[in-house]
Amino acid sequence: MTFHAMWADLAPIGRDTGSGGYRRYAWTGADADCRAWFRDQAESRGLTYETDRNGNQWAWLGDPLGEGAVVTGSHLDSVPDGGAFDGPLGVVSAFAALDELRARGAEFRQPLAITNFGDEEGARFGLACVGSRLTAGQLTKEAAHRLRDGDGVTLPQAMEAAGFDPDAIGPDPERLARIGAFVELHVEQGRALDLTGDAVGIASAIWPHGRWRYDFHGEANHAGTTRLADRRDPMLTYAETVLAARREAELAGAVATFGKISVEPNGVNAIPSLVRGWLDSRATDQATLDTVTEAIEAAARAAAERQGIDLAVVRESFTPVVEFEHALRDELGKILGGQVPVLGTGAGHDAGILSAAVPTAMLFVRNPTGVSHSPAEYAAEDDCVAGVHALADVLEGLACG
Repeated sequence: MTFHAMWADLAPIGRDTGSGGYRRYAWTGADADCRAWFRDQAESRGLTYETDRNGNQWAWLGDPLGEGAVVTGSHLDSVPDGGAFDGPLGVVSAFAALDELRARGAEFRQPLAITNFGDEEGARFGLACVGSRLTAGQLTKEAAHRLRDGDGVTLPQAMEAAGFDPDAIGPDPERLARIGAFVELHVEQGRALDLTGDAVGIASAIWPHGRWRYDFHGEANHAGTTRLADRRDPMLTYAETVLAARREAELAGAVATFGKISVEPNGVNAIPSLVRGWLDSRATDQATLDTVTEAIEAAARAAAERQGIDLAVVRESFTPVVEFEHALRDELGKILGGQVPVLGTGAGHDAGILSAAVPTAMLFVRNPTGVSHSPAEYAAEDDCVAGVHALADVLEGLACG
């Protein structure tokens, strides 16, 4: 099956007809359909298929227990109403690159695997890269079992409903020890390549980033009868905090976003008793990130004190700066002729999580608009094909050279 045929086959799964975006959330029906698609692609190519204890999918060419495996792939889940390319481009390109290598008559000296990591986006349970975090030992089973979605469904309950064993999850050091290199292809989430005029780039590093939950507790009351002076309205404190986040990020040259909010009791004519907002912040270095997030929290606490609001702040996830292994990154540059730009990114990826245990690298495919996490996310067909060729060259250089 060609790249275009695979892309067309995968495209309808989890797509919302109203928004045009994707809702492929972990352990849902759309997720199951994506997993079935992955398995079909693996088995149609005669690859050895398996699902590990954390729900990540693997398709092997060669011995799955062999040493020095070269692994590629990405994820198939999405953010709410996300675009088609974030994640799936890396998985589809991986299968297409294998097809190209077979057409070239490449002889593999190392095992090759294609993978789909589960719950990378964290759209359902609020924590990104759950599958790779569990595998790398960066998320404990106990912490994972405490995760729950907006409807109160826990991660173990969701896994059981999907036919998986939540008690089996946990670190997988033996598997990671057999991997010699992991290369993830991803659509660029920005416009750096568009500005340089290049179809493909190599990642240098991932900015440090994290997610913080802000709980603003006030007092529920009647919106029509309660004097402004008598209100303890947490929405006002939340609004001031959102503005502070924008201000502090702009001052520091970082980014900070309150992109998700939950309100109780959530009535049009009711003053809220609780406003819960999630902050996502990222910066080029740790010191800058700390400066921004500490300033945002300080502003929130000052506003809360003025307005009689109780505030609790919890850091739900954090990923330090990831410098991709220079030797592997340089090897990719040599394989691709030394003319490929190297660029950093503010977006997190499974490759970043695995980098502490496995030599990892990333390829980016040009996104002409720079839009991501949106139905408007886009990569031109020629650039996608260029990405497949680049990935095939890299895999050939690492697994066949």
